[in-house]
Amino acid sequence: MTISRRRGLRRTQACIASFASFASFASFASFASFASFVAFTSVASAQEWSPVRDGYPWSFPRDHYSHPAYKTEWWYFTGQLVDDADTTRRFGYQFTFFRVGVAPNQPRPGSDWSAQMLIMGHAAVGDFGARRHYFSEVLYRAIPMLGAFRPEGDTLIAWSRGPAGTAETWRLRWADTGFAFSMADERQGIAFDLHTRAERPLVLQGPGGVSRKGASENAASLYYSMTRLATSGTMTIDGRTFRVRGRSWMDKEFGSNQLERGQKGWDWFSLQLEDGRDLMLYMLRDTLGATSWASGTIVGRDGSVRYLDRGQFIVRPTAEWTSDSSGARYPSQWTIEVPGEQLSIDVRPVMPDQENRSRMLRLLFYWEGAVLVTRNGQRFGQGYVELVGYGRGMRPAL
Repeated sequence: MTISRRRGLRRTQACIASFASFASFASFASFASFASFVAFTSVASAQEWSPVRDGYPWSFPRDHYSHPAYKTEWWYFTGQLVDDADTTRRFGYQFTFFRVGVAPNQPRPGSDWSAQMLIMGHAAVGDFGARRHYFSEVLYRAIPMLGAFRPEGDTLIAWSRGPAGTAETWRLRWADTGFAFSMADERQGIAFDLHTRAERPLVLQGPGGVSRKGASENAASLYYSMTRLATSGTMTIDGRTFRVRGRSWMDKEFGSNQLERGQKGWDWFSLQLEDGRDLMLYMLRDTLGATSWASGTIVGRDGSVRYLDRGQFIVRPTAEWTSDSSGARYPSQWTIEVPGEQLSIDVRPVMPDQENRSRMLRLLFYWEGAVLVTRNGQRFGQGYVELVGYGRGMRPAL
């Protein structure tokens, strides 16, 4: 399903080495940034963190909040919105908070800058009519003056300071009916403040919520989604504020372990279909570009869940797009088939350039964009796609 922020205790050469050996849990929605920013942190042995195992006792709203016993965690939202005053004006957005463990135990007293974890955020806005894509990022130590993850019972799940030069903080909140989140970046000229309401029950991604990323026991995360969130609020672009509404998708993952050796990147799809079904698919790629692991979930109109293994769906790229900025060549259109669901669809980007390019780390870039779904040439849904690990030099340490 991703990604870099500014937190770190700067450790130059030693940190670069720790980046290469980063033993974080991994999933896709926006994982690219994780791997990159960990270059600026010390990394404890994976054995010191809680492993992902079957039988996790899910409980909500508790599990909407952070899980410090696990090394890494993220909250990920994407959606497509329209202007209330002019529904022909359309937007897309991404909002992600990451929690990254630096040490499994609380640091010893002695410095206000000591941190047990980091908080990182990525946000993007797509103005479809203007065909412009904006990307913003933050990375801080999770200490009182910079950012924090709150315990269950607080309406605030996480917050951080905004990018340099921005007074507003970034915030993720929970209310009884859904999530709310806000960000601003004065340099980029973007901001949004969005509120969501669940339209159907949440979904555990994988049996018991354990999402496998490979054959080894530790290649897994704990993962759930809220696949349809009615969304409303405001979006600001270049000083102009729009009242917007639409639909979002939310993913939450946490764990402690890395993907398998040789996995270079992934393609991840979250699609909301007009017949009421929702489809999540991911394919992990090896260094030669072949699929090394794949899985998926299809959610029925009634909320029923069917898990898909690698042999139960086909994703076939049918076009490519090359970034003028990074030089990366991405798949840019797909045909997807799920024979057991009598489903055959085409997926294409709303606009080609939806590449997130970090200002902090030159080699951090990935494609995260809004897509349209058609069947037999007719509109059949919408969603988001994430493409990580494409282009020379862009290989997240998994």
